[in-house]
Amino acid sequence: MKRSIHWLLAAFLRLTYLQYWPVRVRHGIAQGARWTLFPWTSYWRGTQEPGMHRALMEIGNMQGWSCWDLGAHFGIYSVGLARQVGPTGEVAAFEPNPHSYARLRRHCRMNQLGWLKTFHAAVSDTSASAELYTYGSLESTTTHLPYEGESPGEKTKPLIVQTVELDQLVASGKLRAPNLIKIDVEGHGHRALAGARQTINEHRPIIIMGFHCADEVEGAHRILDPLDYHWVPLDPQAPTDCIGHDYTLRPPR
Repeated sequence: MKRSIHWLLAAFLRLTYLQYWPVRVRHGIAQGARWTLFPWTSYWRGTQEPGMHRALMEIGNMQGWSCWDLGAHFGIYSVGLARQVGPTGEVAAFEPNPHSYARLRRHCRMNQLGWLKTFHAAVSDTSASAELYTYGSLESTTTHLPYEGESPGEKTKPLIVQTVELDQLVASGKLRAPNLIKIDVEGHGHRALAGARQTINEHRPIIIMGFHCADEVEGAHRILDPLDYHWVPLDPQAPTDCIGHDYTLRPPR
């Protein structure tokens, strides 16, 4: 019965303007920010990914920093980081899913964060276009560029999206070099790092990254190990293969 009531309430909110009702984020890196009521209420409640929120907050004073959020979704970390760095800083949020990007833009406007730049694009090792696999719903948090060797299935509804190379954006002056990069791009993180290789080599930012497959792990090691990055799991019980877990990747002091 409770599940049926919850489903009916969710269906009602999804079809009405009440989904955009403004609320305040209760906990986490974006605590106090303005947010929308529905969907993914765990964002404004501050109950999703507590380890990620804790890792970001433990960094300390970020006033004036430049931060990149690769795979921003609705922007809970983008908004939180923008509030942390303040107007002398800069946050760049990248989200290829049009449904998620529209909500990201709304949250940016709600909080009047002029120094939060949003990019309707996926981050990769080339500036071109690619297929985004949706698996039937743009509302999913797991829409993604294809994994290595992945091909469309019967339920896949590929969507063509733009891809960008971060080194090019820095070289053109469209982005400041980062102090911090948060990466959660469902199996494409190694490609994102490859597209930022020169910037990482020169500026050695802190990186907080979620790993979803072996290719991501191996690719990150290839790029970061020569720079002596230290890998620290957000969960001390994380397996040695890293898959399914988030890590703070710190450059040598």
